[in-house]
Amino acid sequence: AQDALDFEWSYWIEWGKERILWLLAGHLLVSQICRLFMEKYKPWCLMVYGMGACWFLLGIKGFAVILLHAAVSFAVAQFQISLLTWLCSLILLSTLRIPAVEEAKRKWYDTENEYYLLLFTVSVRCLFYTSFSLEYCWHGRAQKSSHSFLWMLAYVFYYPTFHNGPLMNFDEFSKQMRKQEAFSLKTNLGILIVGIIRIFFWWCLAELMIHFMYIHAICSSSSPLEAMSYWALGGLALAQVLFFYVKYLVLYGIAALLLRMDGLKPPALPRCVSLMHSFTKMWRSFDVGLHRFLVRYIYIPMGGSQSSLPGMLFSTALTFAFVSYWHGGQSYLWYWGVLNWLGVIVENGIKRILSVSPIQDL
Repeated sequence: AQDALDFEWSYWIEWGKERILWLLAGHLLVSQICRLFMEKYKPWCLMVYGMGACWFLLGIKGFAVILLHAAVSFAVAQFQISLLTWLCSLILLSTLRIPAVEEAKRKWYDTENEYYLLLFTVSVRCLFYTSFSLEYCWHGRAQKSSHSFLWMLAYVFYYPTFHNGPLMNFDEFSKQMRKQEAFSLKTNLGILIVGIIRIFFWWCLAELMIHFMYIHAICSSSSPLEAMSYWALGGLALAQVLFFYVKYLVLYGIAALLLRMDGLKPPALPRCVSLMHSFTKMWRSFDVGLHRFLVRYIYIPMGGSQSSLPGMLFSTALTFAFVSYWHGGQSYLWYWGVLNWLGVIVENGIKRILSVSPIQDL
Protein backbone atom coordinates (compact mmCIF):
# COMPACT_ATOMS: atom_id res chain seq x y z
CA ALA A 1 0.00 0.00 0.00
CA GLN A 2 1.15 3.51 -0.70
CA ASP A 3 0.95 6.73 1.33
CA ALA A 4 -1.79 8.61 -0.52
CA LEU A 5 -1.81 11.65 1.78
CA ASP A 6 0.31 13.93 -0.42
CA PHE A 7 -2.65 15.50 -2.23
CA GLU A 8 -0.58 17.34 -4.86
CA TRP A 9 1.34 14.25 -6.04
CA SER A 10 -1.73 11.98 -6.15
CA TYR A 11 -3.75 14.69 -7.89
CA TRP A 12 -1.31 15.49 -10.72
CA ILE A 13 -0.34 11.84 -11.29
CA GLU A 14 -4.03 10.94 -11.66
CA TRP A 15 -4.69 13.81 -14.08
CA GLY A 16 -1.45 13.07 -15.93
CA LYS A 17 -2.39 9.43 -16.55
CA GLU A 18 -5.96 10.33 -17.50
CA ARG A 19 -5.53 13.22 -19.93
CA ILE A 20 -2.76 15.77 -19.35
CA LEU A 21 0.18 13.59 -20.54
CA TRP A 22 -1.73 12.84 -23.77
CA LEU A 23 -2.42 16.54 -24.31
CA LEU A 24 1.26 17.36 -23.69
CA ALA A 25 2.21 14.69 -26.26
CA GLY A 26 -0.19 16.39 -28.70
CA HIS A 27 1.47 19.75 -28.01
CA LEU A 28 4.88 18.18 -28.70
CA LEU A 29 3.67 16.80 -32.04
CA VAL A 30 2.17 20.15 -33.15
CA SER A 31 5.28 22.02 -32.05
CA GLN A 32 7.71 19.74 -33.92
CA ILE A 33 5.62 19.88 -37.12
CA CYS A 34 5.61 23.70 -36.85
CA ARG A 35 9.37 23.82 -36.31
CA LEU A 36 9.92 21.63 -39.36
CA PHE A 37 7.54 23.29 -41.82
CA MET A 38 6.29 26.68 -40.55
CA GLU A 39 8.49 28.11 -37.80
CA LYS A 40 7.03 31.57 -38.45
CA TYR A 41 3.55 30.48 -37.35
CA LYS A 42 4.65 28.38 -34.35
CA PRO A 43 3.38 30.79 -31.61
CA TRP A 44 -0.10 30.92 -33.19
CA CYS A 45 -0.38 27.17 -33.82
CA LEU A 46 0.63 26.47 -30.21
CA MET A 47 -1.81 29.15 -29.00
CA VAL A 48 -4.71 27.50 -30.87
CA TYR A 49 -3.67 24.07 -29.55
CA GLY A 50 -3.48 25.41 -25.96
CA MET A 51 -6.95 26.96 -26.28
CA GLY A 52 -8.33 23.68 -27.63
CA ALA A 53 -6.72 21.70 -24.79
CA CYS A 54 -8.12 24.16 -22.22
CA TRP A 55 -11.62 23.89 -23.73
CA PHE A 56 -11.37 20.07 -23.77
CA LEU A 57 -10.27 19.78 -20.11
CA LEU A 58 -12.10 22.66 -18.43
CA GLY A 59 -15.15 22.97 -20.67
CA ILE A 60 -16.41 26.11 -22.39
CA LYS A 61 -17.14 27.85 -19.06
CA GLY A 62 -13.65 27.20 -17.65
CA PHE A 63 -12.14 28.38 -20.94
CA ALA A 64 -14.33 31.52 -20.84
CA VAL A 65 -13.19 32.35 -17.27
CA ILE A 66 -9.50 32.25 -18.27
CA LEU A 67 -10.17 34.25 -21.46
CA LEU A 68 -12.21 36.82 -19.50
CA HIS A 69 -9.45 37.25 -16.87
CA ALA A 70 -6.86 37.77 -19.62
CA ALA A 71 -9.10 40.26 -21.49
CA VAL A 72 -9.83 42.30 -18.32
CA SER A 73 -6.12 42.40 -17.44
CA PHE A 74 -5.25 43.50 -21.01
CA ALA A 75 -7.93 46.23 -20.95
CA VAL A 76 -6.63 47.61 -17.62
CA ALA A 77 -3.02 47.48 -18.94
CA GLN A 78 -4.02 50.00 -21.66
CA PHE A 79 -3.83 52.73 -18.98
CA GLN A 80 -0.13 51.81 -18.55
CA ILE A 81 -0.27 52.26 -14.76
CA SER A 82 1.52 49.42 -12.94
CA LEU A 83 -0.38 49.94 -9.69
CA LEU A 84 -3.72 49.67 -11.52
CA THR A 85 -2.57 46.43 -13.20
CA TRP A 86 -1.57 44.97 -9.83
CA LEU A 87 -4.89 46.00 -8.32
CA CYS A 88 -6.75 44.33 -11.20
CA SER A 89 -4.74 41.09 -10.79
CA LEU A 90 -5.37 40.97 -7.02
CA ILE A 91 -9.10 41.56 -7.52
CA LEU A 92 -9.28 38.80 -10.16
CA LEU A 93 -7.34 36.48 -7.83
CA SER A 94 -9.66 37.32 -4.93
CA THR A 95 -12.70 36.18 -6.97
CA LEU A 96 -11.41 32.61 -6.54
CA ARG A 97 -12.14 32.90 -2.80
CA ILE A 98 -15.70 34.26 -2.92
CA PRO A 99 -17.95 31.43 -1.58
CA ALA A 100 -20.85 32.19 -3.97
CA VAL A 101 -18.52 32.18 -7.01
CA GLU A 102 -16.87 28.96 -5.76
CA GLU A 103 -20.27 27.25 -5.47
CA ALA A 104 -21.32 28.38 -8.95
CA LYS A 105 -18.09 27.05 -10.49
CA ARG A 106 -18.39 23.73 -8.63
CA LYS A 107 -21.78 23.16 -10.32
CA TRP A 108 -20.10 23.30 -13.74
CA TYR A 109 -18.30 20.01 -13.07
CA ASP A 110 -19.21 16.46 -12.07
CA THR A 111 -16.24 15.98 -9.71
CA GLU A 112 -14.26 18.05 -7.19
CA ASN A 113 -11.06 17.17 -9.08
CA GLU A 114 -12.30 18.99 -12.19
CA TYR A 115 -13.19 22.08 -10.15
CA TYR A 116 -9.74 22.03 -8.50
CA LEU A 117 -8.10 21.82 -11.93
CA LEU A 118 -9.86 25.07 -12.88
CA LEU A 119 -8.84 26.64 -9.55
CA PHE A 120 -5.15 25.71 -9.91
CA THR A 121 -5.07 26.71 -13.58
CA VAL A 122 -6.64 30.14 -13.01
CA SER A 123 -4.23 30.80 -10.09
CA VAL A 124 -1.19 30.04 -12.27
CA ARG A 125 -2.65 31.98 -15.24
CA CYS A 126 -2.95 35.01 -12.93
CA LEU A 127 0.86 35.23 -12.73
CA PHE A 128 1.14 34.96 -16.52
CA TYR A 129 -1.35 37.69 -17.43
CA THR A 130 0.10 39.89 -14.65
CA SER A 131 3.57 39.48 -16.19
CA PHE A 132 2.27 40.38 -19.67
CA SER A 133 0.29 43.39 -18.43
CA LEU A 134 3.19 44.82 -16.41
CA GLU A 135 5.55 44.44 -19.40
CA TYR A 136 2.88 46.22 -21.48
CA CYS A 137 2.76 49.04 -18.90
CA TRP A 138 6.53 49.46 -19.12
CA HIS A 139 6.99 49.42 -22.91
CA GLY A 140 3.75 48.38 -24.62
CA ARG A 141 3.12 51.24 -27.01
CA ALA A 142 6.76 51.33 -28.08
CA GLN A 143 6.62 47.63 -29.05
CA LYS A 144 3.01 47.20 -30.18
CA SER A 145 3.61 44.17 -32.40
CA SER A 146 5.13 42.06 -29.60
CA HIS A 147 2.65 43.28 -26.95
CA SER A 148 -0.61 42.70 -28.82
CA PHE A 149 -3.59 40.83 -27.36
CA LEU A 150 -2.71 37.95 -29.70
CA TRP A 151 0.72 37.66 -28.05
CA MET A 152 -0.93 37.74 -24.65
CA LEU A 153 -3.13 34.79 -25.66
CA ALA A 154 -0.12 32.90 -27.08
CA TYR A 155 1.60 33.38 -23.70
CA VAL A 156 -1.40 32.69 -21.43
CA PHE A 157 -2.51 29.57 -23.36
CA TYR A 158 0.97 28.08 -23.86
CA TYR A 159 0.15 24.52 -22.80
CA PRO A 160 3.30 23.00 -21.16
CA THR A 161 3.16 25.59 -18.35
CA PHE A 162 -0.64 25.87 -18.35
CA HIS A 163 -1.86 24.04 -15.23
CA ASN A 164 1.05 24.15 -12.79
CA GLY A 165 3.95 26.19 -14.21
CA PRO A 166 6.90 26.67 -14.07
CA LEU A 167 6.60 30.40 -14.52
CA MET A 168 8.37 32.15 -17.37
CA ASN A 169 8.17 35.96 -17.57
CA PHE A 170 6.65 37.39 -20.75
CA ASP A 171 9.76 39.28 -21.85
CA GLU A 172 11.79 36.02 -21.88
CA PHE A 173 8.96 34.03 -23.50
CA SER A 174 8.32 36.45 -26.39
CA LYS A 175 12.02 37.04 -27.09
CA GLN A 176 12.72 33.31 -27.34
CA MET A 177 9.49 32.41 -29.15
CA ARG A 178 10.17 34.98 -31.89
CA LYS A 179 13.75 33.81 -32.39
CA GLN A 180 13.87 31.44 -35.36
CA GLU A 181 16.69 28.94 -34.94
CA ALA A 182 18.08 26.16 -37.09
CA PHE A 183 16.12 23.02 -36.25
CA SER A 184 17.42 19.45 -36.18
CA LEU A 185 14.89 16.67 -35.59
CA LYS A 186 17.73 14.28 -34.71
CA THR A 187 19.11 16.60 -31.98
CA ASN A 188 15.63 17.17 -30.58
CA LEU A 189 14.96 13.43 -30.50
CA GLY A 190 18.15 12.95 -28.45
CA ILE A 191 17.07 15.68 -26.00
CA LEU A 192 13.64 14.04 -25.71
CA ILE A 193 14.97 10.53 -25.00
CA VAL A 194 17.50 11.71 -22.37
CA GLY A 195 14.83 13.94 -20.80
CA ILE A 196 12.27 11.12 -20.58
CA ILE A 197 14.85 8.79 -18.95
CA ARG A 198 15.70 11.42 -16.30
CA ILE A 199 12.03 12.18 -15.55
CA PHE A 200 11.25 8.45 -15.34
CA PHE A 201 14.11 8.03 -12.80
CA TRP A 202 12.79 10.93 -10.65
CA TRP A 203 9.23 9.56 -10.87
CA CYS A 204 10.42 6.11 -9.73
CA LEU A 205 12.27 7.73 -6.82
CA ALA A 206 9.15 9.70 -5.78
CA GLU A 207 7.01 6.54 -6.01
CA LEU A 208 9.51 4.60 -3.87
CA MET A 209 9.32 7.35 -1.24
CA ILE A 210 5.52 7.28 -1.36
CA HIS A 211 5.39 3.46 -1.06
CA PHE A 212 8.00 2.90 1.65
CA MET A 213 8.50 6.02 3.76
CA TYR A 214 4.94 7.10 4.75
CA ILE A 215 6.18 10.61 5.53
CA HIS A 216 2.80 12.29 5.04
CA ALA A 217 0.84 9.59 6.90
CA ILE A 218 3.11 10.00 9.97
CA CYS A 219 2.75 13.80 9.87
CA SER A 220 -1.05 13.62 9.63
CA SER A 221 -1.37 12.13 13.13
CA SER A 222 -0.18 13.88 16.30
CA SER A 223 0.41 10.77 18.50
CA PRO A 224 3.49 9.38 16.61
CA LEU A 225 4.94 12.92 16.39
CA GLU A 226 4.62 13.42 20.15
CA ALA A 227 6.41 10.10 20.79
CA MET A 228 9.37 10.99 18.55
CA SER A 229 12.74 12.35 19.65
CA TYR A 230 13.86 15.73 18.26
CA TRP A 231 16.37 13.94 16.01
CA ALA A 232 13.58 11.82 14.51
CA LEU A 233 11.41 14.92 14.00
CA GLY A 234 14.32 16.63 12.24
CA GLY A 235 14.76 13.60 9.99
CA LEU A 236 11.04 13.59 9.20
CA ALA A 237 11.12 17.30 8.30
CA LEU A 238 14.11 16.68 6.01
CA ALA A 239 12.31 13.73 4.39
CA GLN A 240 9.28 16.00 3.75
CA VAL A 241 11.32 18.66 1.92
CA LEU A 242 13.32 16.04 -0.01
CA PHE A 243 10.08 14.49 -1.27
CA PHE A 244 8.82 17.98 -2.18
CA TYR A 245 12.04 18.52 -4.16
CA VAL A 246 11.76 15.20 -6.06
CA LYS A 247 8.06 15.86 -6.74
CA TYR A 248 8.87 19.18 -8.40
CA LEU A 249 11.71 17.66 -10.41
CA VAL A 250 8.99 15.53 -12.04
CA LEU A 251 6.25 18.19 -12.32
CA TYR A 252 8.55 20.97 -13.57
CA GLY A 253 10.85 18.53 -15.40
CA ILE A 254 8.10 17.49 -17.85
CA ALA A 255 7.25 21.12 -18.67
CA ALA A 256 10.96 22.09 -18.92
CA LEU A 257 11.59 19.26 -21.39
CA LEU A 258 8.73 20.44 -23.63
CA LEU A 259 9.98 24.04 -23.43
CA ARG A 260 13.39 22.86 -24.66
CA MET A 261 11.73 20.89 -27.46
CA ASP A 262 9.97 24.13 -28.50
CA GLY A 263 13.32 25.95 -28.71
CA LEU A 264 12.85 27.87 -25.44
CA LYS A 265 15.15 27.99 -22.44
CA PRO A 266 13.19 26.90 -19.35
CA PRO A 267 13.89 28.22 -15.83
CA ALA A 268 16.44 25.99 -14.04
CA LEU A 269 14.93 23.03 -12.21
CA PRO A 270 14.85 23.12 -8.39
CA ARG A 271 18.21 22.62 -6.68
CA CYS A 272 18.48 19.85 -4.10
CA VAL A 273 17.36 21.12 -0.69
CA SER A 274 20.19 19.18 1.02
CA LEU A 275 22.63 21.63 -0.61
CA MET A 276 20.79 24.66 0.82
CA HIS A 277 21.79 26.35 4.04
CA SER A 278 20.09 29.73 3.67
CA PHE A 279 16.58 31.12 3.15
CA THR A 280 17.82 33.50 0.44
CA LYS A 281 19.44 30.69 -1.57
CA MET A 282 16.34 28.51 -1.15
CA TRP A 283 14.12 31.20 -2.66
CA ARG A 284 16.59 31.92 -5.46
CA SER A 285 17.12 28.37 -6.61
CA PHE A 286 14.09 26.22 -5.73
CA ASP A 287 11.37 27.78 -7.92
CA VAL A 288 13.54 29.91 -10.20
CA GLY A 289 10.63 31.12 -12.39
CA LEU A 290 8.61 32.35 -9.40
CA HIS A 291 11.71 34.03 -7.92
CA ARG A 292 12.36 35.93 -11.17
CA PHE A 293 8.71 37.04 -11.26
CA LEU A 294 8.79 38.28 -7.65
CA VAL A 295 12.09 40.12 -8.09
CA ARG A 296 11.16 41.76 -11.43
CA TYR A 297 7.58 42.78 -10.64
CA ILE A 298 7.47 43.35 -6.85
CA TYR A 299 10.88 43.52 -5.15
CA ILE A 300 12.76 45.84 -7.57
CA PRO A 301 9.79 48.21 -8.34
CA MET A 302 9.30 48.66 -4.58
CA GLY A 303 12.96 49.66 -4.11
CA GLY A 304 14.59 46.33 -3.26
CA SER A 305 18.15 46.21 -1.98
CA GLN A 306 18.93 49.66 -3.47
CA SER A 307 16.59 51.42 -1.06
CA SER A 308 17.06 52.29 2.63
CA LEU A 309 16.80 49.61 5.31
CA PRO A 310 13.08 50.29 6.02
CA GLY A 311 12.46 50.31 2.24
CA MET A 312 14.22 46.97 1.83
CA LEU A 313 12.26 45.48 4.76
CA PHE A 314 9.00 46.74 3.23
CA SER A 315 9.69 45.47 -0.32
CA THR A 316 10.70 42.03 1.05
CA ALA A 317 7.58 41.92 3.28
CA LEU A 318 5.35 42.83 0.32
CA THR A 319 6.95 40.06 -1.79
CA PHE A 320 6.28 37.40 0.86
CA ALA A 321 2.78 38.78 1.49
CA PHE A 322 1.95 38.27 -2.20
CA VAL A 323 3.40 34.73 -2.20
CA SER A 324 1.31 33.80 0.86
CA TYR A 325 -1.87 35.32 -0.61
CA TRP A 326 -1.34 33.73 -4.04
CA HIS A 327 -0.86 30.28 -2.48
CA GLY A 328 -4.28 30.53 -0.84
CA GLY A 329 -4.01 33.04 2.00
CA GLN A 330 -4.78 30.55 4.81
CA SER A 331 -3.43 31.43 8.28
CA TYR A 332 -0.62 28.81 8.16
CA LEU A 333 0.61 30.37 4.88
CA TRP A 334 0.87 33.79 6.54
CA TYR A 335 2.95 32.22 9.37
CA TRP A 336 5.10 30.50 6.72
CA GLY A 337 5.54 33.83 4.87
CA VAL A 338 6.49 35.71 8.04
CA LEU A 339 9.05 33.06 9.07
CA ASN A 340 10.63 33.12 5.60
CA TRP A 341 10.68 36.93 5.66
CA LEU A 342 12.39 36.89 9.07
CA GLY A 343 14.91 34.31 7.82
CA VAL A 344 15.81 36.42 4.77
CA ILE A 345 16.00 39.63 6.87
CA VAL A 346 18.29 38.04 9.51
CA GLU A 347 20.60 36.67 6.80
CA ASN A 348 20.81 39.99 4.97
CA GLY A 349 21.33 41.83 8.27
CA ILE A 350 24.22 39.56 9.25
CA LYS A 351 25.70 39.91 5.74
CA ARG A 352 25.61 43.72 6.06
CA ILE A 353 27.22 43.58 9.53
CA LEU A 354 29.98 41.28 8.25
CA SER A 355 30.69 43.61 5.32
CA VAL A 356 31.63 46.50 7.66
CA SER A 357 35.44 46.94 7.54
CA PRO A 358 36.16 46.77 11.34
CA ILE A 359 34.27 43.46 11.51
CA GLN A 360 36.16 42.19 8.43
CA ASP A 361 39.48 43.11 10.10
CA LEU A 362 38.46 41.05 13.15
